[in-house]
Amino acid sequence: MAAPTDVLFRPFRIKSLDLPNRIVMAPMTRTFAPEGIPGDANAAYYRRRADGGVGLILSEGTVIDRPASRNHPGIPFFHGDAALAGWKTVIDEVHAAGGKMAPQIWHTGSTRTMTDWVPDVDVESPSGLLAPDKPRGLAMSEQDIADTIAAFAKAAADAKRLGFDTVEIHGAHGYLIDQFFWAGTNTREDSYGGATIAERSRFAVDVVKAVRAAVGPDFPVILRLSQWKQQDYAARLATTPDEMASWLQPLVDAGADVLHCSQRRFWEPEFPEVDGENGLNFAGWAKKLTGAATISVGSVGLSGEFIAAFGGETSQRTDLDKLIDRMERDEFDLIAVGRALISDADWAKKVQAGDSEGLKDFSPAALAELV
Repeated sequence: MAAPTDVLFRPFRIKSLDLPNRIVMAPMTRTFAPEGIPGDANAAYYRRRADGGVGLILSEGTVIDRPASRNHPGIPFFHGDAALAGWKTVIDEVHAAGGKMAPQIWHTGSTRTMTDWVPDVDVESPSGLLAPDKPRGLAMSEQDIADTIAAFAKAAADAKRLGFDTVEIHGAHGYLIDQFFWAGTNTREDSYGGATIAERSRFAVDVVKAVRAAVGPDFPVILRLSQWKQQDYAARLATTPDEMASWLQPLVDAGADVLHCSQRRFWEPEFPEVDGENGLNFAGWAKKLTGAATISVGSVGLSGEFIAAFGGETSQRTDLDKLIDRMERDEFDLIAVGRALISDADWAKKVQAGDSEGLKDFSPAALAELV
């Protein structure tokens, strides 16, 4: 018998953000923004998830105003009059449906995608590396770094001005901010490099501080983080709780209210050698170590994982018992749901109603359209 799902539908509040439940739509790149501009189809896509009962919608990654800040031509901008007008339509539609939403702002650094597309200017990263010992693009100058920090802050200020309810900074998955964290891609010898994760966190700390200054004290700031990288699924930035604390605490002190802790399977313990095979996951440890609110994510409600979907893997529905158990223990505060919400905009309503038979499996074909 499936566990009751009431715990998923408790209200949650942090600063000015008041949510009706604990379900977050995970940010998922969809590449349906021609010329970087979201249109009516994008607005309708997000509104359907608000109508479907999602507590907080996180947009797909949207790029800040830097010359080569995206790695696919269909990724939307979060700068420029036309793109921001498009995002204004999106947030107005979400609010009309009673939803809450954040744009996820990012810079993809030196990463590639599975397409042949490349920007018409050199990509940038901390040390001109795609991965350890794999050169690509240019190493950022101190002026590049300063301009990038300012671009993150401008995007966050625009999010607040347009009426978004919060903002998420993408600092995970081997993109730019994460490339500063990772020793394998940050070999700098200035103050933005260093032998420890705490030293290599300076760029992220400066981004968070600038965003906080731009949005004021009461507007929530979410920061997405991961150990794994698309360049190396087994990569780990912090191998002990103490090392994790030295990484995360300065980010919270800088102004991050919520840590969105990305892992590929939410039920896997982060440090099983410390608290066992049923121990805290990444989000659980982040909350324990810093006291910040956390979002967990990773293969919720479906078999397989998101990365495998790009290789054509179909995923079947799974029960939510492991999730319910962890949330009843207050291990983390919110749970992000990905592929299940691509396939089924009404997933949250169906879960609340106990309509398990009405939930849909996920097919990679769903990635080919915006529905």
